[in-house]
Amino acid sequence: MKIYTWESLKEFQQRDCKQKLIVIEGKVYDVTKFMHKHPGGAKLLGAYAGEDATDAWVALHNDKELVEKYMKPLQCGIVEDYEKHVSPSQADFRRLRQLAESSGWFRARPLFFIKYLLQCWAFELAAVLLLWQFGLHIWTVLPAALLLCTAQAQAGWAQHDYGHLSVFNSRRLNHIGHELVVGHMKGASSHWWNFRHFLHHSKPNVVGADPDINVPYLFLLGDKMPQEWGKRRRGFMPYNWQHDYFWLLGPPMLLPLYFHYENIYFIFKRGDWRDFVWTLSFFLKFFYVFNHFFPSWLATFGFYMLVRYLESHWFVACTQMSHIPMDIDRDQRREWLPMQLKATMNAEGGSFNDWFTGHLNYQIEHHLFPTMPRHSYPLVQPHVKQLCARHGIPYVEKPLSTALADIIRSLKKSGELWLEAYQMPG
Repeated sequence: MKIYTWESLKEFQQRDCKQKLIVIEGKVYDVTKFMHKHPGGAKLLGAYAGEDATDAWVALHNDKELVEKYMKPLQCGIVEDYEKHVSPSQADFRRLRQLAESSGWFRARPLFFIKYLLQCWAFELAAVLLLWQFGLHIWTVLPAALLLCTAQAQAGWAQHDYGHLSVFNSRRLNHIGHELVVGHMKGASSHWWNFRHFLHHSKPNVVGADPDINVPYLFLLGDKMPQEWGKRRRGFMPYNWQHDYFWLLGPPMLLPLYFHYENIYFIFKRGDWRDFVWTLSFFLKFFYVFNHFFPSWLATFGFYMLVRYLESHWFVACTQMSHIPMDIDRDQRREWLPMQLKATMNAEGGSFNDWFTGHLNYQIEHHLFPTMPRHSYPLVQPHVKQLCARHGIPYVEKPLSTALADIIRSLKKSGELWLEAYQMPG
């Protein structure tokens, strides 16, 4: 076995380096060929080239013994004095992970998740009964769209649970559940979601790695990128007005337009016909049911797009309040704990807040422990706060209304930074 030093591993962090090595628990793995077969996508492994990926690997896998069998042939060395380079905060976080596992906080309560699926079907049924009982009127169409929007939003939080393998102890059952919920109930590809979402988790708010912030031709986020683009006169949008046009362009283009395009492109590019069948089943069900109430397929499609338009605002508000106002920058190669805390904040808990956001108001805990069932976030939260306080890592938590308003405030600040840099002479 070859012995590596941390200094020697830095050369593998270069983008033009063809060999990709990652470190997990002091062992060095050559993933150059395997990364293209990796279920989470090649980009995810490439983002950790030349780095310690231990905490990311532990966080994103709940079947480590099985995965380790596939990893053994990839090992090509060890890191010299690995334990000496583990920082106090890193070691402390790993102890917290062990506490969470031994305390049973990763054990799911399936009934907790079943009730969320039942409420989705209840909202869908209520929309159908409303149109069936009272006919097609403006005072029935909009409430029916709102009921379906609620069903879709809550199904979105539910598929998130299955996608993170946090509903069943069986990986296979979680995958089947995910295909059912995201495919049949949401009309999206489960593999597309996995590729996109796990990239976001592995390097949140990192430019070039996190797909959720890859929107520079419409919006400039954070403090660094607006100044870079301003100085280089890049882009064509009036970014100093982005806080005004965000809700006019962002949500209406995301779920109704962009996600449809990206899903179709992903499925056909990969030839993922299993996901295609699941996705098709959603649209066949939707148009078969609601075409009974609307005079034409086109009218039914308009109703469908209205539901997606409403849902997109809900989705954007809940997912972006935790990240847009936080630090957004190129990869600083931070450890797992400070990287997640730099990029993520919480909205305060509460019965409505938990339901409205699908418990994504506990984004810090979710990002640190992605496979943890959401009903355990309140249990681990006090320990995370104590850990951050001990190591001087800011733990940001705000009321829900403040968190939502900060989306616009941060966009306004970013736009002002762009304009200031753009107007600088020379």
